[in-house]
Amino acid sequence: MTTPVAITFDETDLEAIAGASGRIAVFVGADGKLDPAGRRVNRLTKGALERFTASDAFGKLKPAEAATLAWPAGLAAEAVDVVRLEKRPTLDEARRAGAALAKRQGAADVLVLAGSHQHAADIAFGFALRAYDFSDHKTGDKTLPGKVKVMVAKPEAVAAEAGPMAARAEGVFFTRDLVNEPANVLTTDDFAARLAAMHELGLDVEILEEDDLKKLGMRALLAVGQGSESPSKVVVMRWNGGAKDAAPLALIGKGVVFDTGGISIKPAQGMEEMTMDMGGAGVVAGVMRTLALRKVKANVVGLVGLVENMPDGRAQRPGDIVRSMKGDTIEVINTDAEGRMVLADVLWYAQDRFQPAAMVDLATLTGAIIVGLGHHNAGVFSNDDAFCADFLKAAATEGEGAWRMPLGEAYDKLIKSQIADIKNSGGRSAGSITAAQFLHRFVKPETPWIHLDIAGVARTPEETPLAPKGPTGWGVLALDRLVADRFEG
Repeated sequence: MTTPVAITFDETDLEAIAGASGRIAVFVGADGKLDPAGRRVNRLTKGALERFTASDAFGKLKPAEAATLAWPAGLAAEAVDVVRLEKRPTLDEARRAGAALAKRQGAADVLVLAGSHQHAADIAFGFALRAYDFSDHKTGDKTLPGKVKVMVAKPEAVAAEAGPMAARAEGVFFTRDLVNEPANVLTTDDFAARLAAMHELGLDVEILEEDDLKKLGMRALLAVGQGSESPSKVVVMRWNGGAKDAAPLALIGKGVVFDTGGISIKPAQGMEEMTMDMGGAGVVAGVMRTLALRKVKANVVGLVGLVENMPDGRAQRPGDIVRSMKGDTIEVINTDAEGRMVLADVLWYAQDRFQPAAMVDLATLTGAIIVGLGHHNAGVFSNDDAFCADFLKAAATEGEGAWRMPLGEAYDKLIKSQIADIKNSGGRSAGSITAAQFLHRFVKPETPWIHLDIAGVARTPEETPLAPKGPTGWGVLALDRLVADRFEG
């Protein structure tokens, strides 16, 4: 997997600044006042830094934005990156500041003069997240990032604070890698094997094969994958770090490794992006990796349904009726509304086997959520106000956009079938809501539940503050925070 850039922390050494190669990063508040490291840089550059901070160019910088002074006289460094950042920035500003530096790094070594900044660890975290580069399938010489050293007043304390953040960065990178992989590489077999390898981290990993799923009655999930040469699977990952008898949090992910739409085939334009339709399962995998690396004191089980939706002589057809594990019958209106059928069986299995304290499912489920919320927010649906509020708070803290959407009996009417218990599509109107309403039918009333439609945020067409264009790893940070705040404490 892609490894986060190595970042070390050391005590501030003003004498080392003059001979530092590569790039030097300096933080300056809106008032333009320089800290000791900044004053050292200013003296060595014969006042160049101070002249810049007094200029209109510095005044136009927004918080966490950077400007570059190239080839500064008096320094061995090739550049000084000046970042506008207050002494005590918000968590989001600190991470964005680090990300702004990562965008400029290239192959150069970077010396970050963080001094006594309150969020020095988050500056480093933002740097690590933005430095992601997926190059597994590129040939030729690869540009390797330089070394990153953060000079701080108390390096041991900051390094201790940054330790759990490194685990979170690895979880985000694992998710991004999975979403980036092409479908001819990330088959259901390969996906399951990558998850099984996490037993080395202390996770209990179990792979349910098609024969197991048939015995369990997961006919809705199996119907989606029956047109593919890749076998359908369910992978169960368990982290038992809490009290022995404590009910776990269950995380459930849609893992459609490629989605043609099946017999209801998608248009050719843009279909190549359907390698990301396993994004929900990717997030669950990334969260479980993070929790294991952090060795959290909570019980969490991650379940992912892995299938491929292909058109074939054996594929399910519009008009078919299949019986779910729960026992409800489903009329297949559209074979491109397949993710909810996968989740229906895995949701029911999670409750039937683990009796979870709460459940969260994630899926790149509907294009309708992108129409409604764009690429800035995931759609959040829930049957429990308190649980939902806890998640929204966690997402807001981590800067991951999330917006609550409605559920209600009126939407049930749109997915009522004349010949079965329910149909898998209610048409274009309220498409993301009726999809969530479908899933709601497979959630027991006593189980607090959140459905996250991440179609718009799992992969974005433009770069975000903390990620390059493409997979974002959205949800890993918010769910890790939710576990820490609600289940670990």
